[in-house]
Amino acid sequence: MSNTIIDRCEARGLRLTGQRRIIAQVIEQAHDHPDVEELHNRATAIDPRISIATVYRTVKLFEESGILEKHEFGDGRARYEDAEREHHDHLIDLHSGEVIEFVDTEIEALQERIAARLGYRLKGHRLELYGVPLSGKEKK
Repeated sequence: MSNTIIDRCEARGLRLTGQRRIIAQVIEQAHDHPDVEELHNRATAIDPRISIATVYRTVKLFEESGILEKHEFGDGRARYEDAEREHHDHLIDLHSGEVIEFVDTEIEALQERIAARLGYRLKGHRLELYGVPLSGKEKK
């Protein structure tokens, strides 16, 4: 598989209009977890003719095609990221809404051990932690 969203869309036979290409580019450049409204804001900065409905339809198509991954972090907004990014987990700051990506080898190993103990080989997982900053202490 290719590294670009556009290449993966083409490989899956998805029809890519100019507006869909812009939306794909915006998603690919995102280093956060934007919702549809944020994707729309970023896309219309490039092409003001892109409607919010076009962004919704494109995101749904990309999600159904396995190109995007949808996350719901409990704030009432569906957020998206490239489904082929390196594996990571999420810590959601309940005060600011910030989503912090992290990888922890101990957690990964623990999940593998739990699955094996229960008689399974782990094929995937999603871990979301929800927290608030420690008062009086800096974030590590």
